[in-house]
Amino acid sequence: MNKLSDELNKKLGEAVERMPAFPKSVQKILELTRDLNCSPKVLVQVIENDPVITMKILRVLNSAYYRLPSKITSINHSVVFLGLNTVKNIALSIAAIGILPKKNAAGFDVGQYLLHSLSTAALAKHLAIKSLKIGEADPMDCYVAGLLHDFGKIVFAQFMPEQFKIALEKSPADNIPLFTAEQMAIGTDHTVVGSMLAEKWQFPKALIDSIRDHHSEKAGATAMGACVFAANQISKKMQYGSAGDARIEALPPAVAKYFGSSLEVLIDSIGEEELQKIIEHARQFAQVDAS
Repeated sequence: MNKLSDELNKKLGEAVERMPAFPKSVQKILELTRDLNCSPKVLVQVIENDPVITMKILRVLNSAYYRLPSKITSINHSVVFLGLNTVKNIALSIAAIGILPKKNAAGFDVGQYLLHSLSTAALAKHLAIKSLKIGEADPMDCYVAGLLHDFGKIVFAQFMPEQFKIALEKSPADNIPLFTAEQMAIGTDHTVVGSMLAEKWQFPKALIDSIRDHHSEKAGATAMGACVFAANQISKKMQYGSAGDARIEALPPAVAKYFGSSLEVLIDSIGEEELQKIIEHARQFAQVDAS
């Protein structure tokens, strides 16, 4: 993509700055997890000091998706069963869902977007567990990357709604990918502004790269990026929600080396039962902010 003009770069930066902040507890979690010497006990205390986040985490963990042997009643209890990284990333996911707008002037369907993002997240996690070698990428980090891969569309819908609406209409009308329509209508696409937002949130480089590259040949440069690319295509193929673009992209060679060249064979390898669990998880998680 061509270099952004100073004017557009400034406009994108201002839009990113106007995005709602995470709750203070989640900001503290992000800060603490950047410290390799931080103890799990401190993180648990931070989460438990936010009763709203705690309640939502427990609601998610006690859903049918996790199939835990007994009901989880505390954050400390959840860490024992699932590990600190899983609980931390569920907190981040809940925070990301919490800042989604209810309405937008672009007419972008946030409910369908959320289903697409959550199913992509669960699929990315599944692929990391089943298809990657141990240590290539953390499955829960892949989950968060999948959840946030299209978050740039939310920035556009909120702060550049007129141009984004043009892109949403142009994509199906001209039979072109939405990111191409965005480049024509806005001057850049959601992968760029999404990666800028992830940088603001100080996420790891691999996660930022996976957001920026999920429509490019660089998608498979990291194992996480490969999981996100493939998961995104599966979610679109299975029509799990919608993020404004139903076009299916072929797996680039760098992604195909992890999963094979055929999206259909990859979907078959996951299996109907697991796919059903994934979409049910997305539907349950989408209700996490329901009163």
